[in-house]
Amino acid sequence: MDKLDKLESQSIFIIREAYKSFKNIGMLWSIGKDSTVLLWLAKKAFLGHVPFELIHVDTSFKIPEMITYRDKTAKELKLRLVVGQNKKALAEGRTFVNGLDRISCCKELKSTALKHTLEGSWERLVYDPKTDKWSEVKNAPAYNAVIVGVRSDEEGSRSKERVFSARDEKSEWDASTQPPELWNLYKTEFAPKTHVRVHPLLEWTELNIWEYIQRENIPVIPVYFNQGEGKRYRSLGCYPCTSPVESEAKNPKEIIEELTSGKFKDIAERSGRAQDIEGGGTLEALRKEGYM
Repeated sequence: MDKLDKLESQSIFIIREAYKSFKNIGMLWSIGKDSTVLLWLAKKAFLGHVPFELIHVDTSFKIPEMITYRDKTAKELKLRLVVGQNKKALAEGRTFVNGLDRISCCKELKSTALKHTLEGSWERLVYDPKTDKWSEVKNAPAYNAVIVGVRSDEEGSRSKERVFSARDEKSEWDASTQPPELWNLYKTEFAPKTHVRVHPLLEWTELNIWEYIQRENIPVIPVYFNQGEGKRYRSLGCYPCTSPVESEAKNPKEIIEELTSGKFKDIAERSGRAQDIEGGGTLEALRKEGYM
């Protein structure tokens, strides 16, 4: 087996183990390259069928192509898609574009929205592939675990994660209390009211992700590639806070060539995400409160 085969096999094992171990489990889908690879792996794990809901937190400021891709893919793959949103914060203008600092905006539109969506305490928008219709759902059951496309090399605080990572009943994360995971032995039994994040991509790198996208011919959002302006997005987020990088890469092969050439050797993958810079180079404080 080559490196990608081993990573794929391990990730599929983790996804299946998570599905077997938790009663009500979903998968967070940010629409980015990592969570799209995760979706592909979930399809492989269950022979083309994704047996759990996909959960997307919509800040209302996502790059438009992301939402187009989300809805198109959900329909084509017959995915049950749950969309959560902090409608109160949006209605009251508690956002960066209305003067709130970026970190507080992330907390309102991402952390808080995600927490309440996972708890089922807020109304959510649900796409049902059986009827091909969207509907509003209230008082939905809480998820006791979610599968997430986090990689340890992407950002400092994520390197402290475990594959099966516990949050308390408030969805808060304490890196110091995470269980050891030695020799690929995972703890899947937790105390009542514990919320668990499952990270099948933890050992993957940015290069691995693009190598796998190329090998499997996985469709991703076109903004990841140079559209003729000499720029592309390396990491996706909200459009007021996300900047593209200079790049001529028009396909996965050319992105792989950029990464292996050392073009971005001293440039962080999330360097185009302004909230990371405002947060002092780390998102650990937000992650402790439930951020992805």
